[in-house]
Formats: sequence, C-alpha cells, structure tokens
Amino acid sequence: MTTTYAALLRGINVGGSRKVPMAALRTLMEGLGHDGVRTYLQSGQAVFSTGHGDEDGLARELTGAIEKRFGFAVDVIVRDHAYLEAVAEACPFPAADLEAKQLHVTYFSAPVDADRFAGIDPAVYQPEEFRLGDRALYLYAPDGLGRSKLAEQLSRPRLTKGLVATTRNWNTVVKLVEMTRA
Repeated sequence: MTTTYAALLRGINVGGSRKVPMAALRTLMEGLGHDGVRTYLQSGQAVFSTGHGDEDGLARELTGAIEKRFGFAVDVIVRDHAYLEAVAEACPFPAADLEAKQLHVTYFSAPVDADRFAGIDPAVYQPEEFRLGDRALYLYAPDGLGRSKLAEQLSRPRLTKGLVATTRNWNTVVKLVEMTRA
C-alpha cells in the first residue's frame, strides 16, 4: 500500500546560495524510489507516494540526499495527507474570510506545548494572533507575514530550539491538502 506525502523544505530558493531547482528535486526524489513526484512553487514543496518509510525516516532520507546532491543541508518535514488535512480543518481562524497572505501555518518536526511560547504577551501584538495545533502553529497576521512583529518573535531561535520549523501561507496549506489527496 502506498501513502502520499508532502515534503516541506525549509529555506530554499529564497535568496542566497541555497538553490534547489524543482526539476532536479523531482529527479532526485524519483531516484530514491518515490512515485508521482510533483513540486509546487519554487519555495520547496514536493508531493510524492511511497510504500515504505515513516515521516521522520523519509525526511532524514531526503535531507541526506539533498546534501549529497547539492552540497548543503536542508531541513525537511514530511507529512501525509491525513495530517495536512487535519491541520487545515483545525484552523482556529476564519480562513474562508481571510486573504491567504493573512493566515500562515508553521509546521514543526515535533509536538510543541504552550510553555514554549509563554513569554510572548499576546496583547502586545494585537490584532495579530497565534494558536497552537498538532505540531503546528497558526498565525493570523492581517498586514502579511513580512510586516508581522509577532512572526518575528515566534521565529526566535530560543522558541524553535530543537525543532525544524517551516512556515507556509494559507494558499500553500490548501494546495498541499489537494495535491496529497489520493
């Protein structure tokens, strides 16, 4: 039985020297034995099917293959369709009423608890807000991520220590649910 997954690559193709062409990524993943490999945008999303592996094992495999092929390490999170769909459905904000640039999900490599973010005073950042989910953080930033003071605080190394964290806007969240649907 095969499972369809999304691989979320952190921090590629957004400036600097960490370039991973999507065609080369697809070829690399096909060489690892994955089927139906498709990419979305240039910012590091790939969808694929495989009959073997677990999410963490697949992420380690892809991380190692990217480093070998491109010469630099890239953090990768792999999640299956059921998880991606559950995250989208559990959104605590009215996604249908918001612009995609206002709503983001940060995916984490492991569960996080509220204690990690206890030092952030939500009142300071209003009207921006965040909520925690299953290995995810939902961020409402009415002026967009680039202008968000709360996003800046949430990405501080002390808060993400020991985790891989990568953020996607709501359009990408929805698209990955669609693309992983078997």
